[in-house]
Amino acid sequence: MQTIFLSGASYQTAAQVHAALKMLLNLPDYYGGNADALHDCLSERREPVNLYLADWGRGEVEQALRKVCRVIEDLDGTVTVRDSDAVQL
Repeated sequence: MQTIFLSGASYQTAAQVHAALKMLLNLPDYYGGNADALHDCLSERREPVNLYLADWGRGEVEQALRKVCRVIEDLDGTVTVRDSDAVQL
């Protein structure tokens, strides 16, 4: 199982999120940079993906990450989102 870590605050556009996913997951050149294409590429793999998300980001980045999370969960992967309300010591 492959594990990746993302922080929505690191991206300003959905395209940047998908470019990072392409690199982190070693997606093929034909990866279309959207949730449907992510589903197609990940469904060809034998093992699911684990995603640890530090934060959602804003606007289109948040929307893209929510779709990414649904894809990963639909393909039996796990998504862990850091609780931004938690107190860190």
